[in-house]
Amino acid sequence: MKFTQMAKATEIDRDWVIIDATDKVFGRIITEVATILRGKNKTNYTPHVDCGDNVIIINATKAKFSGTKLETKNYYTHSGYFGSTKTHKMSDMFEQNPEKLYKLAARGMLPKTKLGKSMLKKLKVYAGSEHPHTAQIKG
Repeated sequence: MKFTQMAKATEIDRDWVIIDATDKVFGRIITEVATILRGKNKTNYTPHVDCGDNVIIINATKAKFSGTKLETKNYYTHSGYFGSTKTHKMSDMFEQNPEKLYKLAARGMLPKTKLGKSMLKKLKVYAGSEHPHTAQIKG
């Protein structure tokens, strides 16, 4: 009888994946990133183990947005106090801090647990084409 193999945290091999965001649609980039961070692209995927790879996104400011999302989409924050809801336009967030926008979008596609938080730590976003992780990349 054959059993399904469950991956253990000690057996996971983590690679570094570089994604160039130049002229790619923002949402398509994020779905690809979330799949890689979770490890769903691997054959030994296990839901309760962080078996994903490290992801580096370069040229984050050169991504495209479909439709009028950049002008019309809003993000909301709330501190917990009455009347403290703040609205942030997507266009302002993309200009000021694109790294935060990418991480916020990827967080929405990951599990809302400690496991998801540890997966998000493996995402590195850079506005330009330079990144300090050249030593980790094979080949």
